[in-house]
Amino acid sequence: MSKIFGALMEPFHRVVGGWYKRQVQKELVKYGLRYDDLLDPNMNLDVKEALNRLPPEEIDLRNQRLKRAIDISQKHTELPDDMKKLQTPFNFYLKPMVEKIEAENAERASLGTGKPYDRQIP
Repeated sequence: MSKIFGALMEPFHRVVGGWYKRQVQKELVKYGLRYDDLLDPNMNLDVKEALNRLPPEEIDLRNQRLKRAIDISQKHTELPDDMKKLQTPFNFYLKPMVEKIEAENAERASLGTGKPYDRQIP
């Protein structure tokens, strides 16, 4: 029964998923952010480790985008239209590194060893 329901709902999910992605893209472009900028290193230790592994230039670009977004939000404005056209919100820079770290953690788990940064989130 659930397979039939899933097959019936799949076109609906595809349409709604596409609409949702466009809405997220519109909001990210409004503030000049990328999707990976929304990942919080305090809530996920893999994201924190991925940020530690990124080159300093990419960290600086991330911090600049976040500062600009906060500034735009506080001023209740948006990016100018010429800047909006240059934005690439789904150009992932952190996701590949997080996936690599998750694969390393899965390998460590299969070997029975722990993470080198195995700490608890406060």
